[in-house]
Amino acid sequence: MSVLPQRFPFAAAPATFAAVVCVMAALAADAGHVAAAQAGQVGQVGQVGQVHLEAEYTATLAGLPIGHGAWTIEIAEDQYTAAASGATSGLLRIFTGARGSGASRGSFNGDQTMPTSYVATIDYEHGKIDDVRMALAGGTVKDLFADPPLYPHPDRIPVSDADRRGVVDPMSSTINRVGGNGDPVSPLACARKVAVFDGRVRYDLRSEFKRIERVKAERGYQGPAVVCAVYFEPISGYVPDRAVIKYLVALRDAEVWLAPIAGTRVLVPFRFSMPTPLGLGVLQATQFVAAAQAPHPSVSAKTQ
Repeated sequence: MSVLPQRFPFAAAPATFAAVVCVMAALAADAGHVAAAQAGQVGQVGQVGQVHLEAEYTATLAGLPIGHGAWTIEIAEDQYTAAASGATSGLLRIFTGARGSGASRGSFNGDQTMPTSYVATIDYEHGKIDDVRMALAGGTVKDLFADPPLYPHPDRIPVSDADRRGVVDPMSSTINRVGGNGDPVSPLACARKVAVFDGRVRYDLRSEFKRIERVKAERGYQGPAVVCAVYFEPISGYVPDRAVIKYLVALRDAEVWLAPIAGTRVLVPFRFSMPTPLGLGVLQATQFVAAAQAPHPSVSAKTQ
């Protein structure tokens, strides 16, 4: 998921924001062990019927504010929905005022997300709009609308039918359900490789464990987060000689900090950072509040 309303290979973040903005987002289901140890948190994973996360993020470049966004995730049993919105701000708005929004929904198959729909819209100034809509089933893109489409380029790696199978959208890629019964905030959360298709470009996001950090939002979550190194590998839909592609492929210092959604075993980005030619770019949560609704009306909701 991304809070920055610009198309970017990592949109993911934020993430999705999704993510990144993402995008990222980057690319949503089960972390009760960690949540139970947090102040004001009680209950076990099996007692939670539905969880709602509300998160807000700020984006900075070289310490200067350039964007802000919001992300909501709903998890009910093995289903998830996620929606994000964001806009440029600060100095960046002088050069490129824009607003973006996106949404994804799907289900979990073990620790894998299986999206069924994805939409992402970026509304630039002067009436320019970027719109992507996808329908998926079993990891395969069944229907796709992307406007504007990729313009022809003799060096562009074409997207094959095989590249549209076994994939997730950018926002779903940021939703990390950790398997097993142990603490989900662990190196296991980073041991993943996600095949992403954003409607135009097919790429892999690979992550590796780096360390555990403690984080504290201005409102909501405070506790451990697992820090993963993130690596970008383009597959198709891109032009190999593009400077931004070469930069991202060579990048070895991008990090995503994953925090748990209370009452689930799902981790999502709390922070994303990567060096750029203009300085360090950071997407950071200022609010990260999860509310767990018990399956029975007699049990009161619990808040992270």
